[in-house]
Amino acid sequence: MATSPLTRTGRLRAWMLEGLSDMGKGRTAAPAPPEGAAPASTPEHKGQPWWRVMCLTGVDYFSTLGYQPGIAALAAGLLSPVATVVLVVVTLAGALPVYRRVAEESHRGEGSIAMLERLLSFWKGKLFVLTLLGFAATDFLITITLSAADASTHLVENPHLSEALHDKQMLITLVLVALLGAVFLKGFLEAIGVAVALVGIYLALNVVVVLTGLWHVLTEGHVVTDWSTALTAEHGNVFVMIGVALLVFPKLALGLSGFETGVAVMPHVKGDPDDTEEKPAGRIRGTKKLLTTAALIMSVFLISTSFITTVLIPQQEFESGGQANGRALAYLAHEYLGNTFGTVYDVSTIAILWFAGASAMAGLLNLMPRYLPRYGMAPHWARAVRPMVIVFTLVAFLVTWIFDADVDAQGGAYATGVLVLICSAAIAVTIAARKARQRGWTIGFAVISAVFLYTTVVNVIERPDGVKIGACFIAGIILVSLLSRLGRAFELRVTHVELDDLAERFIRDIANRTPRFVANEPDRRDKAEYREKIEQIRADNDLPTTEDFVFVEVTITDPSEFEAGLTVRGEVLHDRYRVLTVESSSVPNALGALLLHARDLTGVRPHIYFEWTEGNPFANFLRFFLFGQGEVAPVTREVLREAEPDRARRPYVHVG
Repeated sequence: MATSPLTRTGRLRAWMLEGLSDMGKGRTAAPAPPEGAAPASTPEHKGQPWWRVMCLTGVDYFSTLGYQPGIAALAAGLLSPVATVVLVVVTLAGALPVYRRVAEESHRGEGSIAMLERLLSFWKGKLFVLTLLGFAATDFLITITLSAADASTHLVENPHLSEALHDKQMLITLVLVALLGAVFLKGFLEAIGVAVALVGIYLALNVVVVLTGLWHVLTEGHVVTDWSTALTAEHGNVFVMIGVALLVFPKLALGLSGFETGVAVMPHVKGDPDDTEEKPAGRIRGTKKLLTTAALIMSVFLISTSFITTVLIPQQEFESGGQANGRALAYLAHEYLGNTFGTVYDVSTIAILWFAGASAMAGLLNLMPRYLPRYGMAPHWARAVRPMVIVFTLVAFLVTWIFDADVDAQGGAYATGVLVLICSAAIAVTIAARKARQRGWTIGFAVISAVFLYTTVVNVIERPDGVKIGACFIAGIILVSLLSRLGRAFELRVTHVELDDLAERFIRDIANRTPRFVANEPDRRDKAEYREKIEQIRADNDLPTTEDFVFVEVTITDPSEFEAGLTVRGEVLHDRYRVLTVESSSVPNALGALLLHARDLTGVRPHIYFEWTEGNPFANFLRFFLFGQGEVAPVTREVLREAEPDRARRPYVHVG
């Protein structure tokens, strides 16, 4: 018997949204796990030794060796080794201390964005986070496309394949990106084990290439003399060289790309047996070892590879179309160790570059769903992995097409994303040190922040493509976010409801009769206010004096928040009037959640009574959308209608 199209559609939808727990109709959702924690259905993992997790971040960080020496040679020319030394100093004295502090302040892997989010509230905080998410998306997506482009470069330029794959770089890059998306659609398991193998093999092969290069430098002494002579002729004395290196090193900023990823993978680091969720001292210590070891390894490779590629490879080979463009170390591997070893090196480089894209995809899937759905600024399905993989893959296709799969052209956009995130981290730890009254650290981090701000500004001026791409991502994220927030405005969006003992007693007491609630905007809160309110409700709805009421008063907290739990407290005012007090980001959503919870608690459909709100309906809707209040009665009714489609079970809403 053939499967009906409807059944196939249902199965496809279930497969696409696997792992997504929808909010039940007519009830509030189960409590959400803490931010950064694993979902309740995920078994608690025991973590991995820090050096294994370092390999997971290393596929992003170390894989830049595939293109960094070539980009450095293009940017700084003969001065590349000197500029790289400046980059290493900035890495060890700037980025490393910053991210060691980020590991202390944000140990769930949220990174600097979460640190800055805690400093700002209301809509300005949301817009600031959306801006940083735009640059983070630039960083991770360009990691995917640039890594795939460089992997295809190594494939196309391989002597055994160059004729067959000539002019196929764009197609190969798109295939690699599509393959990455397909793997994540199926499910990506054992990532750390694969990363350890790839990083171990890749670094070992690079050690062989570097040692071979250094041997040729030592045995062919004239290459250093030729380089030194040309460098002196071009730049004069050593002080001029250092000055020029300070100016050009921002172009080498790709060598800083691994730190944000290093913090993002922090939850995978094995801690001490006595670690707690609030104070995981062992995990923090392991992450600091991870960051320090990765930075030291990368620093050694950055200096050594920039030196041997600069003195051993003719400058014209780094240019577009040259044999070393985007593959300087692979060029040396083929030149000095033969095509067999060179092919092995190419395969290793292609594998780690592809896996760097996988690391970036994992970063996107970890970062975006953590913020956008929680802000109400993404569709509910954005919490599921597979739909987001399709979205990111399509965007990666577009970016690859725009840049024509060119490694050099994407360098500016990549560096901009990296530098903005590092700047945000530096600023965040400066503020954290200042709040902790650590004067020395505050001054030190402020100086580091200034250095990275300078680096970012210079990079943007020199290569504005990066900020243009980042601005496109930011504009797209903000537009989609606002449209999504509008579309989800009437969702229940309360994760759980908690009643204190007195509030629960109030609701159970009135359940013996018809439960009647009165929505009241707290004003004077004197005896006359409550008496007059009850008299008006009885008159407007023709209710007898025997009917009993419980007042509900909602205080607006941060209206820009979308999802939150609801805590309801009961109190008796003036020895007579029972009042439920609630704090929420939105009055109608809080009232709707309370009514549904009261119905489920008592088994009786409650009634709630409102007064009409004066004013223009559109203006009142904007007040609701931006500030959580406005036309409360009809919006509460709409929230209830969306949450409970069965009219026979829906609470009553009365407006007088």
